[in-house]
Amino acid sequence: MRTERTQQTRGVEQARTRDGFASSIGAFAATLGSAVGLGNIWKFPYLTGSNGGGAFVLVYLGSVFLVGLPILVAEHLIGRKTRLNAIHAYGSIVPKAKYWSLIGWAGFLSAIFIMAFYTDVSGWVFAYIFKAIAVAFTGGVLNVETFASLAGGTWEPLLWQFLVLCLTTTIIASGVSRGIERVTKTLMPILLVLLILCDIRALTLPGAFAGVTYLFKPDFSKLTGGAILTALGLSFFKLSLGMGTMTTYGSYMPESTKIVPNATRVALADTVVSLLAGLAIFPAVFAFGESPAGGPGLLFNIMPLIFSKMPLGSLFTVIFFILSAIATMGAMLSLVEVPVSWMVEKGKMKRPVAAYLTGAMMFALGILATLSQGATLGNVKIIGKNFFDLFDFLSSNVLLPIGGFAIAILTGWLLKKQAIVNELEKGYGDGKKPGYIQLVYIFIKYVSPVVIFVIILNGFGIV
Repeated sequence: MRTERTQQTRGVEQARTRDGFASSIGAFAATLGSAVGLGNIWKFPYLTGSNGGGAFVLVYLGSVFLVGLPILVAEHLIGRKTRLNAIHAYGSIVPKAKYWSLIGWAGFLSAIFIMAFYTDVSGWVFAYIFKAIAVAFTGGVLNVETFASLAGGTWEPLLWQFLVLCLTTTIIASGVSRGIERVTKTLMPILLVLLILCDIRALTLPGAFAGVTYLFKPDFSKLTGGAILTALGLSFFKLSLGMGTMTTYGSYMPESTKIVPNATRVALADTVVSLLAGLAIFPAVFAFGESPAGGPGLLFNIMPLIFSKMPLGSLFTVIFFILSAIATMGAMLSLVEVPVSWMVEKGKMKRPVAAYLTGAMMFALGILATLSQGATLGNVKIIGKNFFDLFDFLSSNVLLPIGGFAIAILTGWLLKKQAIVNELEKGYGDGKKPGYIQLVYIFIKYVSPVVIFVIILNGFGIV
């Protein structure tokens, strides 16, 4: 009891001295910004296209709401309860069991791995904004050779990766409320407006309905154990679960924020953005007779080609890549914040120093991912994967699901039920106790860990 009171006292002291979100709306915008990213615009469409369409989408939606949402709630409540960075939060939640900090360290490692390849793709997106503008004036076309030259190059992709990290770390250096919250509150509405514009254009193309059918009509014969694990990993990747970001953002949440409604809104909004992205891409793909299984290059090879065949195609190409660039920012901010928050609290560093040091480490590792797309490191393989694919596999298919399983066990089985109830009841007036808390607790304790465990075994061919 004394230990728990000590933790609560420390949490109050941390809340007083740490920067945080200024409002519940700011907390929602930042959390949504972390969830909405290239996973929606780039990864969701190409994985859906590579795994058969509607059936994959259905499994993905089930993963989000049966597994992702409860884990999101668990991360938020642990973060706000402890008011600590992810590593220290998990290390302090169970007295005399500091080894649970391994969850935080796994998340720390996941964030670094993801940023290593994510900033590479983000660099491609930012480069394509300027390439699209140049093509609009010259009358050229962004084609397969354009992307191959960019992705397979040496100095150009490294330069764009460096610039993307400079922009991200500069925002992080400005602080939580003045940096992360301010930027995400501005960018999220712009992203939604641009995405809807692209949807309207795609859905009005002749033959577009075939793409809608592909996205929403399930064909379960195309599902495999690997595809199911991929869907689970995608739900974790897109909701930023198991990588410490949602625990860190939870530690910045005001006491007035209702955790479950906030998490539910984030999961719903993130899902809607993914489906809107699918509606912007697949109808256009089918309208022009292209293959939906375009892989990671779908965004860069197929979409510019499709836009070039449309009226006002140059304008929509620029809009589409501005939209994609906006989507990258929120996720990158949350990923960089994970190590930064630890450095600030553990190492007593000033935030700008921690931000730029983190950026430098991510860039150093990112060089491997970037150069593995070309001749320099393209032939270097580990377990049959180049560095780009290896970092993606280790984070999305290994560390994130295993981290999510550990978070469910820690929260559901080792954290006292009353502590969970107390945290989830915050934000409600006296006597207004929500009736859903028991259901949320059951999902965190029983449903999520069982589903994650079975899917992990199935994905590796064990069951």
